[in-house]
Amino acid sequence: MQEDRIREALNAHWQASAVGDLDAEHAIYHDDAICDYPQSGERIIGRSNLQALRSHHPEKPSGFNVRRIQGEGNLWVTEYTINYQGRAAYTVSIMEFCDDKVIHETQYFSDPFEAPAWRSRWVQQIA
Repeated sequence: MQEDRIREALNAHWQASAVGDLDAEHAIYHDDAICDYPQSGERIIGRSNLQALRSHHPEKPSGFNVRRIQGEGNLWVTEYTINYQGRAAYTVSIMEFCDDKVIHETQYFSDPFEAPAWRSRWVQQIA
């Protein structure tokens, strides 16, 4: 089943990302993959450019935790956190697959924020 292969590839990708294995991390991408960072207005075209960009990142992550992977068919979403300099960035990766390789990825990054006290009676705190 294709979904089992994709889930295996995603697990290998995120494990490689967590340990900084750039070759294994980027094996999931098609040669002509596109990666968009909407918050900064950037588009990276091609697996080699994406790997080069990530290999030159001045602040290597100190922690990486996948919270959830969900998808079916060719569209998969991963929620995870990356720690940079002791601070978590909550991240969502949306990956579109073609022939078992990522052809398009969009990543969103968000800083944590303090929950407002006014809504405390309706919510529970989560990790």
